[in-house]
Parts: sequence; structure tokens; C-alpha cells
Amino acid sequence: MNLTDIQYVSNEQGQTVAVIVPIEIWREIESEKETAYLLKSPKNAERLNTAIQELRNGQGIERDLIEE
Repeated sequence: MNLTDIQYVSNEQGQTVAVIVPIEIWREIESEKETAYLLKSPKNAERLNTAIQELRNGQGIERDLIEE
């Protein structure tokens, strides 16, 4: 997949008004937005980075998911 897979939609004046992207690119964009949101708060970024380090050091605790 490459950037040529992206399609631009223009109005009658030739202005770009929309973009069509493959779902894989859309998911990547959404993932990056979520990561940026989670890391925006310095305290949350610290918590996440600490948790990542703990997992890398084998200190993770496996838990069951809560069914709703």
C-alpha cells in the first residue's frame, strides 16, 4: 500500500473537500491519534511508560477480562 491508494474528492471549484483512504491507513491514523491522546497527559504518559518497562522486565500480571 502506498500514498497513491489515497483518493481526493473535489467540488466544482476544484477545492479538495474529502479524502478516501484504504481502511488499513485509516486504522493506522486512528491508532496514532489514540496514542497521542493517551500520552498528552504527562502523568498518564509516565504511568504507561512505567507499565511498559514492567512488562519488559517480566513483572506483568495476567488478568482475565471482565465480561459485560
